[in-house]
Amino acid sequence: MRIVHISDCYAPRVGGIETQVQDLASYQAGRGDTVHVLTATALPKGTEGAQGRSRYRASTTEAPGLRVHRLASRTTFGLPVHPLGLWLIRRALRMLKPEVVHVHAGVVSPFAYDGARAARSLGLPLAITWHCMLDGVESLVSAGAKATGWDDAPFAPSAVSTVAAERVADALDRTDVSVLPNGLDLAPWTAAAASPVPSAVPGALRVVATQRLAPRKRTIPLLMAVARAHEALGRQPDGTPRIRMTLVGGGPAEGQVRADVQANRLEDVVTVMGKAPRAVLPTIYRDQDVFVSPSILEAFGIAALEARASGLAIVGRSGTGLGEFVEDGVNGYLVPSDAGITDALVRLASEPELLARIRATNATVAPAVAWPDVSSAADALYERALAASV
Repeated sequence: MRIVHISDCYAPRVGGIETQVQDLASYQAGRGDTVHVLTATALPKGTEGAQGRSRYRASTTEAPGLRVHRLASRTTFGLPVHPLGLWLIRRALRMLKPEVVHVHAGVVSPFAYDGARAARSLGLPLAITWHCMLDGVESLVSAGAKATGWDDAPFAPSAVSTVAAERVADALDRTDVSVLPNGLDLAPWTAAAASPVPSAVPGALRVVATQRLAPRKRTIPLLMAVARAHEALGRQPDGTPRIRMTLVGGGPAEGQVRADVQANRLEDVVTVMGKAPRAVLPTIYRDQDVFVSPSILEAFGIAALEARASGLAIVGRSGTGLGEFVEDGVNGYLVPSDAGITDALVRLASEPELLARIRATNATVAPAVAWPDVSSAADALYERALAASV
C-alpha cells in the first residue's frame, strides 16, 4: 500500500506523536509498503537535506520504502507550522498519489489539520488519529467540526485510547471513532523485565517517573505525593528512606522541581536525573520497582507502557489512556487522585509480596501492543477510510 503520514512534528524531536509516527512508518515500510511522511519539522541546525537543500525543505530516505519530506518555514521561529501548509501539502499529495492519507493530530496541530483539509479537498481516502485528550476544548472542536462539515465528513476517525476516543466521538458527534493504540518494539523492554537488578538498599521501594518536567505533566504534584509517601513510611533503622524516586526528564519545571526537593529536604529521597536517551531507559528500569504517572490528560502513556513491558508495577491516574494496558490491581493501580498515588506507593512499599506478584505478572504477560498487532489495527482503519471515500 502507498501510505502518506502527516504530522506536525517528526524526529529528531522526540515526543509521543513523533515516536509513534516514526515507528509505525518504519514498520510499514519494513513489511513492504511505500511510506511517505510530511512534516513541518525542520532538520537539526547544521544539517542539510538531499543535494545541499535547506534543512527547512528536505526529502530524506530513512529506510528502504520510507521517505520523509520536511515542509518547514523559516518564518515561524521553529514552530511546526507553515503559512503555506495547505497549498504545499496539496501539491505533495498530488505528486505522491497515496492510496490512503493518515493524519496524526494533537490538541493544536495546524499542519496536521492542513493535511486533513488537503486530503479531503482532493477526495483521497483519509484516516485521522488523535493522540491527545480533548478535555477543555471539546466544545470548540465540536463547533468547528459542525461549521466546516467534519462532523459527517467521509473519513475514518480514531484515537490512541478508549478514553481519548470517547472525547473525539463527543466532539464530532460521531459513533465511528475507533481505537488505534500506540505500538512498541517489545524486545528491549521485555529483556529488562527478564533481568531485573536487586535493590542495593533492601526494604526501599524504588520508584521511577519518566516525563517532561512541565506543569501539564504535573511534576510538582508528583513530587508532593512522593513526599507524603515518604512521611507515612518513615525511615529504616539505619536512617535510609523506605521510598526513593528517580525522576527522568527535562523541561521548564526542572528548576522548580530541584528547588522543591531541597526545600522539602528530599535530597536522599528524590534524584532528578535530567534527560536520558530512550535507548538507556530499559537499563534504568532494570533497577526500579514502580513507575508512576501523575498526568490526568494522558491520552495513552507511552512511557508507562515501556515501563509496564519492563516488568515494573504501574501507578497512575484513572480515566486516562493507561487503562489500555494497566488493569487496576493486576498490573498496578489506577487511582482517582494524587492522594491515591500516595496510598498506592505506601501499600506497595509495605506489602513486598503484593509488589512481587504484580511485577511477576508484568514481567511474564506482555501488553498486546507489539507492532504486528498495531499495524493490523491501522490496516483496519485504512479499510474504513477506503470505504468512506467511495
